[in-house]
Amino acid sequence: MKEIKLFLSDIDGVWTDGGMYYDNEGNELKKFNTSDSAGVLFLRMLEIPVGIITGEDTEIVSRRAKKLGIDLLFMGVRDKLSIVKKICEEKQIELAEVAFIGDDIIDIPVLEAVGLSATPSDAPEYVKKHAGWVLEKQGGEGVFREFVEKYLSEQGLLEKAIQLYLSNI
Repeated sequence: MKEIKLFLSDIDGVWTDGGMYYDNEGNELKKFNTSDSAGVLFLRMLEIPVGIITGEDTEIVSRRAKKLGIDLLFMGVRDKLSIVKKICEEKQIELAEVAFIGDDIIDIPVLEAVGLSATPSDAPEYVKKHAGWVLEKQGGEGVFREFVEKYLSEQGLLEKAIQLYLSNI
């Protein structure tokens, strides 16, 4: 596996449980697992950019991305692979240097194209078979953090990220 230079993620079904909640006024609500923010933090410590590519186009996702300091945000996307290729071209990196986690049929082309791919454990079987890793956690349970920590552990970088964080608090 090549060194990963960019982590990309879907949102619904990865950072959330995939549920869409509506109040009596029709406002949409989403529950994010704060554990995933540590995954973003660890990558930031190692200067690895993080991006979100989602088919949804909501203010909720935009606010969450802003709060976490996400480097790249693409919403309302139907063809995620074309966006990934465009990002690679702009950053002058190869698809093999990209990690991506997604959970549904729309994510399959990216799961197949990148150097490291994963799905939450509750993704459909027909999606899981296209991913390099099927993680233990389900969407909305901190699976993005699990993905990041598994990669960093396998590369011998997790302890470095933790130490960098601790030295900056």
